Amino acid sequence: MRIDELLAADGPTFSFEFFPPRTPEGEANLYAALEELRPLDPAYVSVTYGAGGSTRTKTLEIVRRIREEYGLEAMAHFTCVGATVAELRATLDEMAAMGQDNVLALRGDPPQGQDEWVKTEGGLEYSSELVELIRADYDFTVGAACFPETHVHATSPEDDLRHLRAKVDAGVDFLITQLFFDNALYEGFVGRARAAGVGVPIIPGIMPITNYGQLTRFMTLCGASIPEHVLGELEARKDDAEAVAEFGVAYATMQCADLLAKGAPGIHFYTLNRSPATRAILSALRLWRPWDAAHTGLGEPRRPPAVA
Repeated sequence: MRIDELLAADGPTFSFEFFPPRTPEGEANLYAALEELRPLDPAYVSVTYGAGGSTRTKTLEIVRRIREEYGLEAMAHFTCVGATVAELRATLDEMAAMGQDNVLALRGDPPQGQDEWVKTEGGLEYSSELVELIRADYDFTVGAACFPETHVHATSPEDDLRHLRAKVDAGVDFLITQLFFDNALYEGFVGRARAAGVGVPIIPGIMPITNYGQLTRFMTLCGASIPEHVLGELEARKDDAEAVAEFGVAYATMQCADLLAKGAPGIHFYTLNRSPATRAILSALRLWRPWDAAHTGLGEPRRPPAVA
């Protein structure tokens, strides 16, 4: 099933992101989470590519297994890192042979131990070039990433938007945001993106807070900020793991409900290969149905709906 078609249907889409595990225990956790989340009937799931493209084979193996054994639409992430154009084409050929309909095209992060992005000899420099490569010869629905708080390597928000517009003009069908914890950042970003001519659906990416130490690491890695009052509540609970997780689920549920009531096209959950938080949040949202307010005019959006 093509994700652009899913996004064109009535109602929001809910999707889950997983990463290739490094150990047998991690692999068991991944498939246990999939088993527990499958009854929630996500529109699709995605599988990351690993730093420097290091998990290419594992990513495609997991995507294949999710499609064949779990009956879910699975989308592989795909990066420019560490690959020539010929190697990129070979991977795309493999994806097409597997019957994949969708791909998330990313520039990717530098390999571990390398601080600066360096183009691979014979490879590509920008994610827009990767999108052009896919569009030229392959019939995939193409997704890409966007950054409400600006990409860490962008020289300015305006520069970041120029690169985003270039990706979309190259043929991107939908966007998924980097994680964020303040909905005003998403609203402001969508407004700026629309003003810059970006008309494709912009799906908010949400990571439920389940671990205080893990949260601080993610904030450092991706440059995400967190509202002071929320951080204060987490710091007051940081010595009680269960209390942190309970607060995190409650906060993410309210965050998602607010986004959906204001017209967001869905939610992409960063699951971290775990199921309890995502299961609790999505179950509550489906009972709550905050998107009905957006469809009936209740809770008028403060920005244009995210579906163009």
